[in-house]
Amino acid sequence: MATENKVISGDRMLVFVPPHPLIKHWVSVLRNEQTPCPVFKNAMAELGRLLLYEASRDWLPTITGEIQSPMGIASVEFVDPREPVAIVPILRAGLALAEHATSILPATKTYHLGLSRNEETLQPSVYLNKLPDKFPEGSRVIVVDPMLATGGTIVAAIDLIKERGVDNSQIKVVCAVAAPPALTKLSEKFPRLHVYAGILDPTVNEKGFIIPGLGDAGDRSFGT
Repeated sequence: MATENKVISGDRMLVFVPPHPLIKHWVSVLRNEQTPCPVFKNAMAELGRLLLYEASRDWLPTITGEIQSPMGIASVEFVDPREPVAIVPILRAGLALAEHATSILPATKTYHLGLSRNEETLQPSVYLNKLPDKFPEGSRVIVVDPMLATGGTIVAAIDLIKERGVDNSQIKVVCAVAAPPALTKLSEKFPRLHVYAGILDPTVNEKGFIIPGLGDAGDRSFGT
């Protein structure tokens, strides 16, 4: 699958919107206000599967060797299981988008991070933090958050990860929809960060919701 670079610079944040028809299909299912909860959650998971595949391209450590196939000796290359990718879903909507992470990536560790946004101030607060005190040197981290709207939540999450020893270049963000306010904050604060989005939307309203967006991803994924 090819990708489109929305920001191009050697030392700046890069935003990728993979132009795959399946990504466009699942985004369209998510947009539809008539999509029922179970279908919405499945669509979010399928979109996450595709975006995680793209985000891990040319990024995973591998090991080479030889194995015996039924017909002879073959040279092989495996993803190195000694260096698992850290998956950090932002609760609760991130759970749906990250659902297939363990089936896409051969070696992962999942660290849950719960942040809630004050609906008046739009500022995030942490209510659950399962991050390690320190990530191992060289750790690769994928942060999964369906909606990058005002940027407060994703910035707070990456700050917590960086405090634990991870460089910007070793962090990737996977989201369903991203809007300019969040992308501007990320690009100003985290050079060399990579963001993978299903689609980019033009604006955010006064309540902090992406327009046209897809509504509240958590409510629509879990029905509550």
